[in-house]
Amino acid sequence: MKKILALVLALTFIFTLCACNKTNDDNNDNNNDKVEASDKDYIVGKGEMIIGITYFEPMNYIDDNGDLTGFETEFAKAVCEELGVTAKFQEISWTAKETELASKNIDCIWNGMTATAEREEAMSVSQHYMKNKQVLVMKADKAADVKNADGLTIVAEKESAGEEVATSDEFFAKANYIAVDTQSKALTEVKSGTADGCVVDYVCSIGMIGEGTDYADLVVVETEAFNEEEYGIAFRKGSDITAEVNKAIDALINNGKLAEIAKKYKLEEQIIVK
Repeated sequence: MKKILALVLALTFIFTLCACNKTNDDNNDNNNDKVEASDKDYIVGKGEMIIGITYFEPMNYIDDNGDLTGFETEFAKAVCEELGVTAKFQEISWTAKETELASKNIDCIWNGMTATAEREEAMSVSQHYMKNKQVLVMKADKAADVKNADGLTIVAEKESAGEEVATSDEFFAKANYIAVDTQSKALTEVKSGTADGCVVDYVCSIGMIGEGTDYADLVVVETEAFNEEEYGIAFRKGSDITAEVNKAIDALINNGKLAEIAKKYKLEEQIIVK
């Protein structure tokens, strides 16, 4: 009798445990569904959008007062204001940007990102808001009459549009290519003489080289345009916040705020108005 009673109690305990576990699992699944169902609710609910960036002028950089500023910085703040959330900026490694996004360490990549077909397949990308191209930058005394990059040491940011050009365009077919961490690092390599030239975003060259900058002796080499492209903002695949950001961008275009920000950073001619 005792054995039978013990068996009944054991079976009852196991049944109860399994039922509890199933209920917990169902609850967890429901909670996960709620989190994953709406990226908009997730971001608005926490009251902030964490924006993944790297530092380069004129997009996101630290000014003389030690404050973060730049076209993308001001643009992101303006969009977030339209959405009713706070823009929070977080420096990331450009090579790890998609991992940072998928793991929710950041909510978007907003840093002069070229909207390629591959990226638009892997992530949810906003409407395109700025035209760009890749350019070759060299020291002024070396830039004259450059017809190709044969024998030159060329650097570009790893996994960037610049790297794609430097490793695939016929102009650079016989160059010695070296990848670096950032576009700023690429310019520094040219300035120091450890590289002959670098391939960077045209918008980067507008803000970072020439008279009055730290790279006063660097110039854009007059060659054909490399890889004309457009910028977009990347969110998680299927994110419903993308449509809301597009509405905010349209509002900033219509009220003139985006043009005002662009003019401040000499980028007014690059803005896409649809």
